[in-house]
Amino acid sequence: MGNAKNARVEQEYSQHPFLLSVPQISEELGTNVETGLTASEASSLQQKYGSNKLDGEAGVQWYRVLFKQIANAMILVLILAMALSYGVSDYVEGGVITAVIFLNVTIGFYQEFKAEQKMDSLRSLSSPSATVLRDGSEQVIPSGEVVPGDIIMVKPGDTVPADLRLFDAMNLECDEKILTGEAAPVAKEVDPLFDGKDELSVGVGDRINMIYSSSTVTRGRGRGVATFTGMYTEIGKIADSMQGKQRKPNRSLSRRKGGTTQPVKGVILRIWDGVGKVLGLTEGTPLQKKLSKLAYVLLLCALILAVIVFGVNRFEVNKEVAVYAISTGIAIIPESLIAVLTITMVVGMTQMRKRMVVIRQLSALEALGGVTDICSDKTGTLTQGKMVTRQAWLPGVGLYSVNNSEEAANPTSGSVAFTAASRVKDTESIEENGTGNGDHEAVIGNEEKMGHNNDDLSEVTPELEKFLQSVALCNLATVRLDEKTKEWQTTGDPTEVALQVFAHRFGHGKTVLERSGWKQLAEYPFDSSVKRMSVIYDNGGKIQVFTKGAVERVLELCTKIGEGLNEVPMTGAAKNEIVDQMNALADRGLRVLAIARGTRDAHVHHNSEAPREDVERGLTLLGLTGLYDPPRLETKDAVSECKEAGIRVHMLTGDHPGTASAIAKEVGIIPRNLATLPKDLADSLVKTASAFDGMTDAEIDGLPSLPLVIARCAPDTKTRMIAALHRRKCFAAMTGDGVNDAPSLQAADVGIAMGMTGSDVAKGASDIVLTDDNFASIVHAIEEGRRMFANIQKFVLHLLGSNVGEVILLIAGLGFQDETGFSVFPLSPLQILWINMLTSSFPAFGLGREKTEPDTMKRPPHDNKKGIFTWQIITDMLVYGFLMGTCTLLTFVIIVYGVGNGDLGIDCNGSYSESCDTVFRGRAAVFAELTWLILISAWEIKSIRRSMFMLSPDSARRSPLSFFHDVYENRFLFFAVVLGALSVFPAVYIPGLNTNVFKHKGIGWEWALSFGAIGVFVAGVEAWKFTKRSLGLFEDEKVDQVEQYQEKTETV
Repeated sequence: MGNAKNARVEQEYSQHPFLLSVPQISEELGTNVETGLTASEASSLQQKYGSNKLDGEAGVQWYRVLFKQIANAMILVLILAMALSYGVSDYVEGGVITAVIFLNVTIGFYQEFKAEQKMDSLRSLSSPSATVLRDGSEQVIPSGEVVPGDIIMVKPGDTVPADLRLFDAMNLECDEKILTGEAAPVAKEVDPLFDGKDELSVGVGDRINMIYSSSTVTRGRGRGVATFTGMYTEIGKIADSMQGKQRKPNRSLSRRKGGTTQPVKGVILRIWDGVGKVLGLTEGTPLQKKLSKLAYVLLLCALILAVIVFGVNRFEVNKEVAVYAISTGIAIIPESLIAVLTITMVVGMTQMRKRMVVIRQLSALEALGGVTDICSDKTGTLTQGKMVTRQAWLPGVGLYSVNNSEEAANPTSGSVAFTAASRVKDTESIEENGTGNGDHEAVIGNEEKMGHNNDDLSEVTPELEKFLQSVALCNLATVRLDEKTKEWQTTGDPTEVALQVFAHRFGHGKTVLERSGWKQLAEYPFDSSVKRMSVIYDNGGKIQVFTKGAVERVLELCTKIGEGLNEVPMTGAAKNEIVDQMNALADRGLRVLAIARGTRDAHVHHNSEAPREDVERGLTLLGLTGLYDPPRLETKDAVSECKEAGIRVHMLTGDHPGTASAIAKEVGIIPRNLATLPKDLADSLVKTASAFDGMTDAEIDGLPSLPLVIARCAPDTKTRMIAALHRRKCFAAMTGDGVNDAPSLQAADVGIAMGMTGSDVAKGASDIVLTDDNFASIVHAIEEGRRMFANIQKFVLHLLGSNVGEVILLIAGLGFQDETGFSVFPLSPLQILWINMLTSSFPAFGLGREKTEPDTMKRPPHDNKKGIFTWQIITDMLVYGFLMGTCTLLTFVIIVYGVGNGDLGIDCNGSYSESCDTVFRGRAAVFAELTWLILISAWEIKSIRRSMFMLSPDSARRSPLSFFHDVYENRFLFFAVVLGALSVFPAVYIPGLNTNVFKHKGIGWEWALSFGAIGVFVAGVEAWKFTKRSLGLFEDEKVDQVEQYQEKTETV
């Protein structure tokens, strides 16, 4: 099944699944709608049916990668050099360059093809996921792992992972235009009548008990059995239509669409798209495109240098002049730059995957290090997402408190205490464990009594019973005891699980109530715009509406408070009392929800389409619940780390302001005592969405600080927050999980979707996905982004700095002219190739693997607009290159003109003769010296500002041996430098290889100059670093445009 290559067994049934009952489907597939497949069954079915993929999906095309390698600017220069060598009959040099081209293309192709495959597999981790029921518990798995027989749950925003036969649906509608072409969503039913019908007489769009792969859920919820996957789905049957790729604008060849010139324009633009894609100029991340453009700028520079060489030699292009032109052209090109970048990005993606972050857009790798602000949700991200109903307040009755509950899913864990107090604020001594000191307290449950034994309900008062009915039925979560493992299993949203567990403590769980006669008629799901959920149930002809949600949103629907003898009209005073109760609970860090119910006429029918506003009215408030969701243990440290890194954390939550403020104080987002701040600043830090949205842009921009906490947040509020941050020149990351979060995720510089709870729509709009929904993972991603950005700067500086040194040497070398008037190069073309391909490449790979520097998260964010080519990097490149070029030039001058007699021989660019002895010895010394300088510069570049001998800022490690410890820490780089340094000796001394290929010969006393230059170079670099540190050069570019805003909020 699935991909044809993986197909094992065809997916066939006695009849099409839409004609079969759910029990028949379950029997044919061997599945259980209550517990789903087991892990072993799923694995077996995966082997049997293959992956849930379409033919031709994804995959890296090897020929594109190969052509990209050949069309690389670096390779084009070598091809020109090869042609020129053969053109002047230098077959040895031409043959070596040919071999270098072959090896470079082969190695580059292998590395990039493997890297692209790795990136492809990492990207697939963020592809649409499926919520399945396996081994009795809810799991989120990649859609490709779905097998026939899986029980799938869908909700709004989900992409349906396979063709499903529904067995549970509530107000479920799906957008199936990708399949049927119909724009209107299709309403679904579980048991429509298909009597006397067959597969041919009922079209795909009319099979309303089926939902189809690749369609999107627009409303409601549902559960179904996966019947067809991969190429056996309806979308699989028309897979060809799914493989097409939309063209960019103005690419049409039709005169009707663009006039008479459109065919010509379309052809030209299509050619440019194709060429640009291959050359890396139109596709890829901003950094990849920037470096590709740099490569072609350097290609142009290589051609200009060649013209300069020809001009100095009066355009008399013979063999010697051509070879010198080849040398200068090769010298300016960093042949391994693109390959190093690709591998560094793969390493970065892999490291992030280990830290629970999946990169969807490669541009996010570059952007993460520049994030100045993180806008995060609270529940499940800053907090654990394991909620417990800690307290329940019933008006006129009292307060129920759950004590010592260690397991969020276990209704038998802990005990329940009851305090007969009319006001929560009269029981301020009630601590988080629920212990009270009211005038009457009775423990109505313990671990033994309040477990799954639901027979004894003597303590459940009528008021509490009504409250529990509403809590349990206005709820999509399930709680069940696995009879085999004796462990409690839950499915659903953590908030609803907490409420369902609370109802189970009293034997009033949803399954118990539905078995006793309660039948659901309709559902109005939670909506972030109204912040509440309602259901309609029928119990023996009595129609009841149950509602839960944000207190202020439910209060506006209520006309009464309390139940039975405690029922009173909703007055202004009563509403104020409830608000007091809400604030008292919220101030303890509890998430407060209101629970209400109402009675309706008996004409309501199943799947009622009555307007929401007609149903949610005239309700009676039954009480308030306080749910506690403890912050993750790592959140406080992560927030503190953000502050050190110059990153502001904003909490955007749907919770009550009191709850949000309490958690924000606990994790360190805002100070515990706001009174210590100036009043205008304190007032701006915590706002409700209504207050923030009610402000004009000018008023928001006038705030001393943007809010660090926004409560009762709506999706539009998030978008406004991003816009406000952008107006302050900030670079913002935004988290989201719902369908309505997609606009803010796209508006943010880095959109972050939740992998566990997020909808497929949110994931599709995001740049990265958190697989554990943990705020700390965002901080880890930023740290990894900064590491990768710094490493790219390091290897770019290493590669281009050495090229600058080579060009200085060769341009100055134009003045070394022999008796015939032709320039004699101080470095031969193959010496340059050896240095660029072997000496520079491997240390550059090593620099790309450098670990995070100790102070990485103690520096402000970098400026993404400047990118990697900051003034510091450009200046360092020139300084390092100047030192290399000057040292090697002086060495050549000393050997040829100082100790030697200045005789440059005849035809020393072409072959060895006695007259060329001095030149060949000078070249050997320069070759060894430049090799070592480039290698030692890699260790210097491990830190752009700190001394090579003090790479670790940790004073405890500063000792004579600390240098060796620091350079050995990166083993790859260490051995690249050591082995590269040793490779000089065979290159200098092997007979034939030295004189015929490299155009140099063995040396003696000249080694002293090469070794001595290392000390001069290191001293020069250390002096430059010391100057930067002492004068504070380039430190201002780290802080850049966000400095002014940070100064305003540093007191926070």
